[in-house]
Amino acid sequence: MEIIEHQNNHGRVAEILSDRVLITELQDAIDLIGDLYYQGFDHIVLKENNLNPLFFDLKSQFAGDVLQKFSNYKMGLSILVSSLQTDSQALNDFIRESNKIGHINFISSI
Repeated sequence: MEIIEHQNNHGRVAEILSDRVLITELQDAIDLIGDLYYQGFDHIVLKENNLNPLFFDLKSQFAGDVLQKFSNYKMGLSILVSSLQTDSQALNDFIRESNKIGHINFISSI
């Protein structure tokens, strides 16, 4: 895992570069938040392939659990996805609503 630091209106942003799944369970998200918060980051950018595929199956509630931790710990999150449109209307609605609120964002490019 490599971290590229960016500065923007969110503060210090950690862009995570990794080819593997980093968040397979809820504790992984908590550990990542804690580690990067300790390093002084305010926001994290992950690629969709860094998340357990269950994250994108809203019925599993994994996305809600993970995003709740980011919200509770006041750590911003952007998820870099290949497309902001999916085959799932529920997921499309979830992405759109998340992007409206702004604390959790789905983005197509850095």
